[in-house]
Amino acid sequence: MRVSPLLLAALLSACDPTPSVPQDHPSPEPFQPMQVQAAVDVAPAPGFADQTGGGIFATAEGNVIRLRLDGTKAALESHPGNTVTPGRARAVFRMGPDSALVEADNGLFLAQSGWLIAPPWREVLSTGLAATAATPDGAVWLGHASGLYRLQDGALSALKVNGQALEGITTLASAPAEDGSQGLWFLRQETLSVAVRTAPGTWQVRQVTSLPLKEGERVVGLAGLGASEKGKGEAWVLTSERLMRRAADGWRQVALARKPEQLLAAGRFIWVKVDGKLLSHDAEAGTWGEASGVDTREFRFLAADESGCAWVQLGADTVALTRGPIPRVLGLLEGSQVVEDALVVRSRVVPGVAPLSFVYEVAGVEVPVRGPDYSLGGSEADGTPKPYSFVGLEPGLHTLSAVARYADGTEARRSVSFDYQPLSTVALGWDKDIRPIHEARCAKCHDSGPARPLSTYTLWKDNAELIIAAVKDQRMPADGPLDPQLISLIQRWAATGANP
Repeated sequence: MRVSPLLLAALLSACDPTPSVPQDHPSPEPFQPMQVQAAVDVAPAPGFADQTGGGIFATAEGNVIRLRLDGTKAALESHPGNTVTPGRARAVFRMGPDSALVEADNGLFLAQSGWLIAPPWREVLSTGLAATAATPDGAVWLGHASGLYRLQDGALSALKVNGQALEGITTLASAPAEDGSQGLWFLRQETLSVAVRTAPGTWQVRQVTSLPLKEGERVVGLAGLGASEKGKGEAWVLTSERLMRRAADGWRQVALARKPEQLLAAGRFIWVKVDGKLLSHDAEAGTWGEASGVDTREFRFLAADESGCAWVQLGADTVALTRGPIPRVLGLLEGSQVVEDALVVRSRVVPGVAPLSFVYEVAGVEVPVRGPDYSLGGSEADGTPKPYSFVGLEPGLHTLSAVARYADGTEARRSVSFDYQPLSTVALGWDKDIRPIHEARCAKCHDSGPARPLSTYTLWKDNAELIIAAVKDQRMPADGPLDPQLISLIQRWAATGANP
């Protein structure tokens, strides 16, 4: 008896205990990526890609280096205040949008602003770092051989379940949990779990049981897609057989022509290595692309940044791949919370042919600017960039796009999502807003240490100008620069009356 293909499919489906999963069917468009080769040999180890261009990597010789947008080497030195030198570098991990964590023979070091800094909490953790991820509340999570740790405002704490450390974590990703709450996804001993924020400083660990895996199918990779004005964040899961994502309506399979092998994400971009092909997904535009002319026979992802750039190893070469001459935005970072009414925002174009014109787009307004600084707010007579006022924006999520237009009719666009929450609408106080910064980053030297006493509200108020100058110039804290948002918080507290 002959059975029709449709009937056979229906019979097989009825026998398959795996629930059906809605599918996305990408149609990748070929693109010729720009390729910038690193001028030094980079080790096959995780690295950090900076969305303003370049990145930080370990070399084959065990050194840690900082690379520029054009692939050349930039300055990166051990801070003079360090009591120990890093030693041989093993790997580099993302800490924040403009900082990285270097694992070396002598422990963990923070790489920021051209310095390798030994943070005070480094003594808690030895080598054994596997992954890092940053959540929207400003915390950085460290997946370490000894457990899962949360770093916020300079303080390190361990997340445990029933008093037991979460050892064996291999991958971390920041993305909303299945109920939409803030979540940290992690892979541990081939089990997928998510830590859910239930209250400030309180997290609950849940095993993900809704993922519709087939018999014998395993989770092997994990990535987080960032949120923006156009879409929510998502968790993407690479299994031993396919690629899946957690959308607003549940799990969906990304139906690719061939089996996916590697997965990497940053911001609103996803990169997937698929059996001889390299695919890129721009979630903001809702498009897929397939990189042409890239030999992926000996291929490894090293790092990706929020501009859509991926640093990869192609055989013995380390190469930065982008969809085109994407401008890099300076002064505004992807996913950041903007608390100031005005910012100096500039752009850096890819070396080579200058654009015919350059504009910014924000809140439906197009602002034309000129080079070489491409300053959103224009420039003073002496060339100093002016700040651009965000006062007219409603609080909430927004997108700033930097658009370079070329003589051949093409354009290159960099879109940066940010959350505008002006502090002028929030009452600031020393005890509520500034004391936590002091206790986490300043008290070690300024309470009982050798530095100027700053242990009380009165001392902070009397020395506000000196404090602001020191943190803006990155002379303080001694163990490394403050996050820009914390600097802004101190400035706004002082400017609005330095309330107790």
